[in-house]
Amino acid sequence: MHDDIFMENLLGRVRAMNILWQRAVSDMNLAHVNHFERDGVLPIAFSLSHFMRGQDQSISRIFLGRETLWDTGGWAPRIGVNVDELGREQTVAEMQNLRFADFDAWRAYQSAVIEQTEGVLQSLTPERLAEVIFPVMPPPLAQTFCAIVVGPGAFRRLHALECFVFQHGIRHLGELEHARALVGLGGMTS
Repeated sequence: MHDDIFMENLLGRVRAMNILWQRAVSDMNLAHVNHFERDGVLPIAFSLSHFMRGQDQSISRIFLGRETLWDTGGWAPRIGVNVDELGREQTVAEMQNLRFADFDAWRAYQSAVIEQTEGVLQSLTPERLAEVIFPVMPPPLAQTFCAIVVGPGAFRRLHALECFVFQHGIRHLGELEHARALVGLGGMTS
């Protein structure tokens, strides 16, 4: 019984978050996404790219054991992204220059990532989520939010879904909602 409630809750949160990501882009245009506020402030294009590519990476590699949709679909040239980096190891000064050329192509990529995630969610079991990915967090992840959540224990698929997808997505969704207000758009929920 408890496993069912936990699974229903976790999967419901990921699905709801992705609905909000879809709402966020539904009324945006290229000018909104590429808006440059000032040095040191990342554009909406960064938030979209950083998180959706991160979700793609987590689902593709950790859950499906394959290359990302971004790479296999050749999305960088289709979207016309001018800084083809995830943004984890780059500086704000580098990533503040990220722009898209084709926002419809971005929406198609984002929808493909969310569809792939939904396919994985439909097949998940508590046993699959409990599978260990790393016995201990690897050094590149040692200073992340997820490392704090995991602590000294093993990193499991559950942690990838909870931290790399849900928690990461909610964090950047809040950032995106604020950025939408700065370009004259409303929020996604009441």
